[in-house]
Formats: sequence, structure tokens, C-alpha cells
Amino acid sequence: MRQWVAAVVLLCAGRPNLSSFTAAQWRPVLGLAAVFATMNLTLYAAIDRIGLGLAVTLEFLGPLAVALASSRRRIDLACALVAAAGVVVLTRPRPSTDSLGIGLALIAAVCWGCDILLNRTVGERLPGLQGSAAAAAVSGLLYLPLGAAALWLHQPTVGALLCALAAGVLSSAVPFLADLLALRRVPARFFGIFMSVNPVFAALIGMLVLDQHLGAASWLAVTVIVAANAVSVGTAAGHSKKKTDLLR
Repeated sequence: MRQWVAAVVLLCAGRPNLSSFTAAQWRPVLGLAAVFATMNLTLYAAIDRIGLGLAVTLEFLGPLAVALASSRRRIDLACALVAAAGVVVLTRPRPSTDSLGIGLALIAAVCWGCDILLNRTVGERLPGLQGSAAAAAVSGLLYLPLGAAALWLHQPTVGALLCALAAGVLSSAVPFLADLLALRRVPARFFGIFMSVNPVFAALIGMLVLDQHLGAASWLAVTVIVAANAVSVGTAAGHSKKKTDLLR
């Protein structure tokens, strides 16, 4: 439902002219569609196995890795090492460790990193929202057989369908539009810092709504990973502002 709702919303917003796409434009679009489909499937499967807080924190490593890999500053290397230490704490072997769940969350992290890189390429090759809309549509089509089988084998109640529809709206449509509006009004550096608290929110929601509790060590690791990202983004913004002032 999340994929289908995202496809409908983005198609209405982007209105891509699919017949005019060239092969060079379709390649990143198809790659982005595969990433959309894989990222959502692996993330939800990971949440089911290891809980919301841990799954989202591990998925967050994708954009963090992309941001740190593109930098050559020593502070970013230090942040990467600190974040890596947090990951080691989160994934350390324990009797209750679900290795498959951790692996699924890490696949989702790779997909999120690829999503950032592919979105950049799609944005360069296609105007407006056409590329993202086309990728969402293809991704929605990929889910049709899976969705049809799920609905046939496990016929949902009306309440379950409404919840699934709400998840599609609140997890895809609203965040996408909110991100676009926010990025038009606040600097990207502030947006990056705000996004870095997602794992903390996920852990709190998991605890309050789903009764999924993290241990003290896991909470510390989540905090360390979030702090590493905030420091990296914040210092990068300061460095960029200083360079601009010098050029002036």
C-alpha cells in the first residue's frame, strides 16, 4: 500500500512523459525503482524481527555513509569512526541477536544510500519530479503480484486496509511533500541535522507505541550515531560559510 500510494501521489505531482524518456534516462529510473521496492521490503521485514528503533538506526547508516564518504575532512573521518563504534555496539552478538533482521536493516541502509545517489542522477537527467514519479510508478508495478497474492491469501479487514492506506499516506506522500516544502524554507544543513534525529524518534515511538524497549547500551549507541551525523553536518555548514565569507 505504501508503494502504491507513493506511486499515485508522485504521478499526479510529477506527470512524467514516459514515452519521451531516453535509454540514458530510463537506466537510473529503473535502478531507483528497484531501490524503492527493496528498501521498503527489507526495512519492514527488519522492523518485524528487530524492532523499530534498531532497524531505523541501522538503515540511517546509508545516508550517513554517503555523506561521510564524499568528504575528505579529518572531522568527518572521526565521525565515521565514532558511528562505526556505535554500530558495533548495536550489532554485537548476543543470545537474542537476530542476525537476519540486522542483515535486512543493513540492506535497507545500502538501498537508502543508493537512493540518494540515484536521485541525484535522476535529477540531473530529468526535469522536476518526472524521474522520481516514474521510479515510484515502476516500483508500484513491481509490487502488484506480491500485493495481489497477499490480499488473496490473507484477506484483510476494512480496518486493516484503512491502516495500510494511512501508512502509505503518512510514510510516503506526506513526508515527501513535507521534505520539499522544508527544503525550500530552511538551509540544507539544518535539514540534515533535523533528519539525524530520526533514529531517536523511531526508538521512542517503538517504546511508547509498540512496547519495544532498547537496552542502555543500545540507547547510547543510537545517541552516538545521531551525534556523529549532527557534528559532521554542523561542522560542514560552518566550513562552507567560512569559505564563502573568505571569497567575499
